[in-house]
Amino acid sequence: MSSALWVSKTGLAAQDKAMSAVANNLANVNTTGFKSDRVVFEDLFYAIELQPGAQADQVNTVPSGIQLGSGVRVAGTQKVFTEGSIQTTGQPMDLAIIGNGFFQVEAPNGDIYYTESGQFQLNAEGVIVNAQGLPLVPGIEVPAGSSRFTVGSDGIVTAVMAGETLPVELGQITLANFANPGGLEALGGNLYRETVASGEPVEGTPGEDGLGNLKQGVLEGSNVQVVEAMVNMIAIQRAYEANAKVLDAASGMQQFLNQTV
Repeated sequence: MSSALWVSKTGLAAQDKAMSAVANNLANVNTTGFKSDRVVFEDLFYAIELQPGAQADQVNTVPSGIQLGSGVRVAGTQKVFTEGSIQTTGQPMDLAIIGNGFFQVEAPNGDIYYTESGQFQLNAEGVIVNAQGLPLVPGIEVPAGSSRFTVGSDGIVTAVMAGETLPVELGQITLANFANPGGLEALGGNLYRETVASGEPVEGTPGEDGLGNLKQGVLEGSNVQVVEAMVNMIAIQRAYEANAKVLDAASGMQQFLNQTV
């Protein structure tokens, strides 16, 4: 296969993956707590036909040599953990993290998952759960008939019991953070799982040790910038078209050679 054909093929494959990432970002523009993805490219190995610095003659050396690249590949995708826009809902169970940190929820198998979506509600037992019904960790139960449910910026949860006038503390919401949040495994459903790349979670009180504060009655929206995503989409489309033209040109050159030689 012609080297130009192979190189342009790698370019098409890489740009196709980049477009998939942009499409996913735009699809989740209204997803609470969604963090956008960006694609990281890297060039493939080089065929060294003439080593840079090789001896050209008894006196002179080659200044640059001949190094022919073999294309591009997607080296990875990175989650961009910048803060999304804050949307006021007025719902007492809606929480947003202003700063760093993740809420913790418990999976059915006992694993701890992490999320930045604070769209919580109560289940039939009065336990605070997320949209998938996974309980918040540490678990907090809100007694039936209570009122004036309040979450402080430090995560202290209080409510006024039925027949009482003074609020009672129900529990403490803690947050977790990671040395490398970009290394978390995205599970879908606004959930992440710890990996070797992310490091172990560091749990703490909101507002302390670099963790953000909690804000009640609001949600953190997606951090996808629509205009930026559209610009990226156009750039990817142009790059894809350019690689396709190279593929067509290289194929035409090979066809010409076959017909004339």
